[in-house]
Amino acid sequence: MPKMKSKGAVKKRFKLTKNGKLKSSRAGQGHYHATKSAAQKRGKRKALITEGTWAKLLKRMMSGG
Repeated sequence: MPKMKSKGAVKKRFKLTKNGKLKSSRAGQGHYHATKSAAQKRGKRKALITEGTWAKLLKRMMSGG
């Protein structure tokens, strides 16, 4: 059976932290800022941490295993 290929799209969007969690930027930062409140815009600056089942699946996609 051939090896499983890693997903380049996942590798580009997520970064693995020291403790094995996945870190990524939040969606909705590109444009349409006039309609968003200041609190929303500040919140978008914070990194998104993924853990649990989703992190397990995404890590498998990153490594190809």
